[in-house]
Amino acid sequence: MFIAMNRFKIKSGCEQDFIDIWKNRDTYLDSVPGFQSFQLLQGAKQEEHTLFASHSIWENEQAFENWTKSEAFRKGCNPSPSRHPTSFKDINEASLAALTG
Repeated sequence: MFIAMNRFKIKSGCEQDFIDIWKNRDTYLDSVPGFQSFQLLQGAKQEEHTLFASHSIWENEQAFENWTKSEAFRKGCNPSPSRHPTSFKDINEASLAALTG
């Protein structure tokens, strides 16, 4: 199993927009070999931002790496303003971590 995680700091007041975009976007993950599940977690709220974390579970690290080089990745991870009017402009920070086990 391989778990890929992203952490986001979302500007206060923009949390629901972020959640709505997250829930309604096309991820193209269902047809990706080795993909198992995907979750979004809302964390602590600070004065200027709210923390969110996402994690996707993969059969193994190679399946994840293959996805990052795929057309599904390019289509699903394009946060262009034309796709999302409020877009991800209010993300203050994003990072990626990976866990294997």
